[in-house]
Amino acid sequence: MKFFVDSADVEAIAELNDLGMVDGVTTNPSLILKSGREIIEVTKEICSIVKGPVSAEVVALKAEQMIEEGRKLAEIADNIAIKVPLTWDGLKACKVLTGEGRMVNVTLCFSANQALLAAKAGATFISPFIGRLDDINLDGLDLIADIRTIYDNYGFETEILAASVRAVNHVSEAALIGADIVTAPPAVIRKMAEHPLTEKGLQGFLRDWEKTGQKIL
Repeated sequence: MKFFVDSADVEAIAELNDLGMVDGVTTNPSLILKSGREIIEVTKEICSIVKGPVSAEVVALKAEQMIEEGRKLAEIADNIAIKVPLTWDGLKACKVLTGEGRMVNVTLCFSANQALLAAKAGATFISPFIGRLDDINLDGLDLIADIRTIYDNYGFETEILAASVRAVNHVSEAALIGADIVTAPPAVIRKMAEHPLTEKGLQGFLRDWEKTGQKIL
């Protein structure tokens, strides 16, 4: 499974990238706002750090303007993936932009039917939102499973990018189902390394080591 970092925090992205944990990055208007920086500037810096796809989102609502914004964002770097919403106009923009050889991430997917349309429109990535479905008492992971089955049934090459990840179990469950990619905040990725038994075992080892009176250095 590939890991994308869902953030516009350059320092956090760089730290994870140095550990080999970053295959790409996803951003959105809310993350750009949180960064407090100008979209072109911060996205360009992220692209200089990360070799994989960096999703930059359009904000227009009509296809023609989405296409114009997408082309502008694509000028930032060769690894830009243009992020468009899963609306009818977004699908139109996806078809045009992918036809021009650009990577397109179709976001805000909440149903298998939507995912099927995105694949037909040539999407590079489809972003089903796990956490937001969980918020309304639906199992977001069921959507990942449905999309995986449909894409495998018909040989669609669109990659499933599990998004709106809120907890570490979302990552492992999405991996078991067969999502190609998960995008998660830096805090969730770091949390994946934690386990109470690991901490308990480490403390036991350290107590016993102290009793030996030895040093390694």
